[in-house]
Amino acid sequence: MAERERRPSPTKASPRPRPPRPEEAARHACEQLASLIVHEPEGVCGVTRHEDGWVVSVDVLEVPRIPDTTSLLATYEVHIDQLGELQEYRRVRRYRRGAADDC
Repeated sequence: MAERERRPSPTKASPRPRPPRPEEAARHACEQLASLIVHEPEGVCGVTRHEDGWVVSVDVLEVPRIPDTTSLLATYEVHIDQLGELQEYRRVRRYRRGAADDC
């Protein structure tokens, strides 16, 4: 009797990872930025969707001062890919907490 050849069962394709939602992208950006710089992020002031991921603007307290309105903050632009991984970051602005925006 001829032996039947066993064929491997078809494997399910692993599901494609879902791109992060805006709030997830913002959280990933803050966490990953904090692990690279010595200052803690204070908050997110912008999230923009791009074809290859997200650009998140993160405000960071760089120099705390008394009174608090004279503290120095910075805005970092953080690029996150489709998987939520940091691709690059850069400081785009540094300002006094009490200063008004230049418009």
